[in-house]
Amino acid sequence: MKICAIGLRGIPNVMGGIESHCQQVYPRLVSEGYDITVLARSPYVKSTPYEYQGVKVIPVWAMRHKFLETFLHTFVAIFYARLFVHPDVIHLHAIGPALFTPLARLLGMKVVVTHHGADYDRQKWNTFVKGLLKAGESMAIKFANKILVVGRSLTDRLQQENPKQAHKIEFVPNGALADFDNNVTLDDLQATGLALEAQNYIVTVGRLVPEKGFHDLVQAYLMTDIEKKLVIVGSTDHQDEYSRELLSKASERVIFAGRREGAQLKALYKFAKLFVLPSYHEGLPIVALEAISSDTPVLLSDILPNLDIDLSSEHYFAVGNLEELARKLQTSIPRSSRLEILAKFDWRKVTQQTSTLFNTIDLK
Repeated sequence: MKICAIGLRGIPNVMGGIESHCQQVYPRLVSEGYDITVLARSPYVKSTPYEYQGVKVIPVWAMRHKFLETFLHTFVAIFYARLFVHPDVIHLHAIGPALFTPLARLLGMKVVVTHHGADYDRQKWNTFVKGLLKAGESMAIKFANKILVVGRSLTDRLQQENPKQAHKIEFVPNGALADFDNNVTLDDLQATGLALEAQNYIVTVGRLVPEKGFHDLVQAYLMTDIEKKLVIVGSTDHQDEYSRELLSKASERVIFAGRREGAQLKALYKFAKLFVLPSYHEGLPIVALEAISSDTPVLLSDILPNLDIDLSSEHYFAVGNLEELARKLQTSIPRSSRLEILAKFDWRKVTQQTSTLFNTIDLK
């Protein structure tokens, strides 16, 4: 089966949950015999086509713009796919690109949409963009051949709200790797250049955008006299007032580590005393699963996608509640049941589910 993926920035090692999902699943699908082409956004990848573990990656023009980037790139990429790739299936990622599901169907292509989260809940979007994203979700449900949803709660809601289309809405989560931090050592932590000591810092990972709640984490942390440093790993695609204000909080105690990858990122997870995710919006947070895979205690906001990981109550705090977050930062959060979580959220199983659902599509 020939699949063309649209909606992600690119792979490998491009920041984002969708990109991490694709980087794990697509090479595994290639090993099962699938022919996969990713139409990446040109500002985020090499300027010429290349392969990553058998996945063909082709840069397609994209305007680097907070609001227009996704929509314009998807529109161009769908025509590119039809004219040059000739796939059996277009695989659209997220409900922004899903707005163009009817266009892909009109051009004679089968469409699978992976719904990575209710993006219309993101704080950064204005009313108009939220309306477009809701329309994208509706277009996916009405016109896609299959909708794969990464969150259990979101899957249930969409099935209940769309009973006539419920048969094509399937839960396929994100995953983690049991050997995520194998071979990572203290030397990798020292290589970060952040002067950190094992078990003497708190870490969080993600884009510097409002819905990640890092402003809450910094404020709650500064309400305490914790000696452990707070390390925020990540950057932003588009500098704005929010990210500049957040970065202005940098100090000896609050460290903005920028974007990290590979052994350095894994070391930052592995040797932290605590991983915190204070987000207001998620799909199913890969960063939390990676922290759990690293056997690091986690503390998450109590939004539904985080609750879908199904940890005990001590691992959650009320989203936006600074007092509770500050109090829990000062307590000893235990490790979660790593093996139990990894058994439920396993990239190999995710790939098998994805493959099974692709094979149910009638290509005639």
